Amino acid sequence: MATTTDKATRSDIYTTITNRIVEQLSQGTLPWLKPWNAAHMAGRITRPLRHNAQPYSGINVIVLWMTAEMSGFISPFWLTFRQALELGGHVKKGEHGSQIVYASTFKKKDATEGGEEIEQEIPFLKTYTVFCADQCEGLPAHFYQLAEQPKEKIERIEHAERFFANTKADIRYGGNKAYYAIEPDYIRLPPFETFRDAESHAATLGHEMCHWTRHSSRLNREFGRKRFGDEGYAMEELVAELGSAFLCADLHITPEVREDHAAYIESWLKVLKDDKRAVFSAASHASKAVDFLHGLQPKPVE
Repeated sequence: MATTTDKATRSDIYTTITNRIVEQLSQGTLPWLKPWNAAHMAGRITRPLRHNAQPYSGINVIVLWMTAEMSGFISPFWLTFRQALELGGHVKKGEHGSQIVYASTFKKKDATEGGEEIEQEIPFLKTYTVFCADQCEGLPAHFYQLAEQPKEKIERIEHAERFFANTKADIRYGGNKAYYAIEPDYIRLPPFETFRDAESHAATLGHEMCHWTRHSSRLNREFGRKRFGDEGYAMEELVAELGSAFLCADLHITPEVREDHAAYIESWLKVLKDDKRAVFSAASHASKAVDFLHGLQPKPVE
């Protein structure tokens, strides 16, 4: 059974991380769009990576992106104190780690008033501390390997176009707005030629593709939205915004800062201030949306 201390700790985690994001949003900054860095061999755009190169997901992506930006870290790799030692390195003296979270469930058996035994899944959240590879010494060379000078800007992003085509989503072009229509189940985008560049097109499509996953035949995601601009609407937009940022990182493209993002920031601030758990939930749903899109890709031929 969770103790009062456990509950207080969880509450502090939600509050601390949400307050950091609210502070960034209040300054007009989207914290999930900040640390695009061309300096490391892992790529100019990547999710934060565990010591074994597996990407983080959910709220930890945002937390580590914010930390990397504020601290000027280049390496995308993050390790625990013990993992650094196991890899033959160590954390530099005086370095402070970053707190991230681990969420899971455990099963608990209870008896009803009628004596029937039932099993419940109880969610729990705990924290642990990680350090960027930039804060460590003696790690294998690939943790520090710097990239060559960036090449010329890519004009067409063929791998991103293949990725979206593999989803078999109904994508229609025309008009001057980008949106997902849930009832007829299609995505509408302005003509390709009207976008600033190929990355803007891909990032915008990624945002709408994340909305596309909410359909009842896919992830069946619903936040009780009843009208344009209400809290349910803001929550779904936050999921799509985070999902697009995660997907852009996976596809190695620069995310798009939407012209209307200032209006969305105002609605997100209200949601985040009213519910300290909202961004945790949104980040989790965003990761599920991106995982769903990855799951529609052809399996590699062995």
